[in-house]
Amino acid sequence: MKLQVTQLRLEAADVISVMLRSPAGDRLPEWAAGAHVTVTLPSGLMRQYSLCGRHDDPYSYTIAVLLVGDGRGGSREIHQGLRIGDFIEVGTPRNNFSLTPAHHYLFVAGGIGVTPILAMIEALRGEPDPPRLRLLYGGRSRAAMAFLDRLDSLDGVEVVPQDEAGLPDLAGAFENSPAGTHVYCCGPPAMLAAAQRLSALHPELHLHFERFTAGTEEVARVDDGAFEVELARSGITITVPKDKSVLDAVLEVAPGTEFSCTSGFCGTCETKVLSGQVDHRDGLLTDDERRAGASMMICVSRSLGGDKLTLDL
Repeated sequence: MKLQVTQLRLEAADVISVMLRSPAGDRLPEWAAGAHVTVTLPSGLMRQYSLCGRHDDPYSYTIAVLLVGDGRGGSREIHQGLRIGDFIEVGTPRNNFSLTPAHHYLFVAGGIGVTPILAMIEALRGEPDPPRLRLLYGGRSRAAMAFLDRLDSLDGVEVVPQDEAGLPDLAGAFENSPAGTHVYCCGPPAMLAAAQRLSALHPELHLHFERFTAGTEEVARVDDGAFEVELARSGITITVPKDKSVLDAVLEVAPGTEFSCTSGFCGTCETKVLSGQVDHRDGLLTDDERRAGASMMICVSRSLGGDKLTLDL
């Protein structure tokens, strides 16, 4: 779709929201909380952003963009170059982070990770008989935390600015959640890692999480380490350093390897996995496909726990 920028709004320090509409006034394809869209910027850069607009407006999409100083340029282009009236290409909404019906929810958001969480909470609050929910929302400071105005009117929201109150008490939140609670977490790598550790201690809870590496230009995980990749067809074993993607390492020995977006959502570099556990970070594979572990997007995904991977290359 060719959509037009109709509003740019500063939501927090280094965070702007972008409202997009059809220039012909057409209704846009429906979306559900947790969905994202692929955006093609005027420069040709492609990025993914979660939808965080209001569901009662079928004529607009809203995304929120964090300015990433050491990113690859997409957020800078939006913050510094995008203007009201500009046109950008927007794909149909996709959802790999959809809400599962439940009686109790715990939401955990960190920084710009609040965007899909906000849409989820507003959707649930709009139901005739809303379920019980709690949100822990952490950020560096109130000034850096987007959408506080929309969250202030909602019950069950705990805002935790780090400069005022330290880090959110995830352990206490997991401990105090009743069995059967569905936990939705989106935020920086350390927060996701903590949620996964706590989930292992609380099997009675159901954890869902979304990384924002593929589409939102976040920096690499701090716990990334080096690992080995065997290219089965060529018989070559390479080492992937912590600061390099599998794709980059593969290109050094197999420069003809196909790739396109380098962001984990186009599928060009999808590669069959012959052995090893994958830490999937793409925005394309379904949960079932990730659990099966038969393939990976080598531009963003890595080894899980430093295991050696064997690829059909």
